[in-house]
Amino acid sequence: MIDTQNLTRTFGNLTAVDNLNLQIEKGEVFGFLGPNGAGKTTTIRMLACLIAPTKGDATVAGYDIKKDPLKVRQSVGILTENPSLYERLTAYENMDFFAQAYGITDATERQSRIQELLEFFRLWERRNDKVAGFSKGMKQKLAIVRATVHRPPVLFLDEPTAGLDPESAKEIRDMMAQLSEHEKCTILLSTHHLEDAEKLCRRVLIMNKGKCLLVGTPDELRQRISGIPVIEVNLTEVTSKVLAAVNATSMAQEVKQRQTTLLVSVKDARLATPELVRAIVEAEGQILSVNVLRPSLEEAYLKLVKGGETQ
Repeated sequence: MIDTQNLTRTFGNLTAVDNLNLQIEKGEVFGFLGPNGAGKTTTIRMLACLIAPTKGDATVAGYDIKKDPLKVRQSVGILTENPSLYERLTAYENMDFFAQAYGITDATERQSRIQELLEFFRLWERRNDKVAGFSKGMKQKLAIVRATVHRPPVLFLDEPTAGLDPESAKEIRDMMAQLSEHEKCTILLSTHHLEDAEKLCRRVLIMNKGKCLLVGTPDELRQRISGIPVIEVNLTEVTSKVLAAVNATSMAQEVKQRQTTLLVSVKDARLATPELVRAIVEAEGQILSVNVLRPSLEEAYLKLVKGGETQ
């Protein structure tokens, strides 16, 4: 659905996007992660044919961004970081205007489509209210309606939860989780909020200073840079007999004790866990729980960006 080959954009001496190679599948929710200035928005602007690449190629929804820019624009919906709506118009009037601008000329079709989306985003009861009186979260939902009103097969969402309070951000996040299935579209989600990507995206790309650092599922990114796995064992009591038994296991590389909890560093958590549990039970230890500790996507992201590792 989206394919890029060595996509590059420079501004003078600054390389905003550097030889980006990317393949996003039909129906996929794909996360585009990186700090401010990483090149995320520039990439979206190139893919949406708002600016031309300096070099490289890309296709969006089967159309070449250089040869068929009009077809690309008709095939995408865009939510910018600071979406503009006509605040003196009502929510319905805004959507009716943009639906006509997107070429939906039949009034009955427009009414049906607008009602469908406003109901989906829980804005139908406010359809006759002027947008000036909407909260930022409501305006953001309305802007997503605007981006999807013409049923685009590809949707670009640039920082959809930026500047929202936690409750509004969660509401937007919950609705986006259903949006791809509801609209049968491919979504490229650009964000620096790791929670958005972790909860919504099947795969993510981490970008910094115009370069792709790593692409994969959130779990793959954690595994790639998490280092040595740690098994957390909570017990009723850590006796000297239990501690000696754990240290004697073949796969324990380091054992730390925090009151009644043992943190055991191992090479392979899947293989080490049964051995570790067996050793504790044989040493008459009472196990309350066993967990394999994984770094959050945020921890993996920060480690990767600071380290500058490249795929």
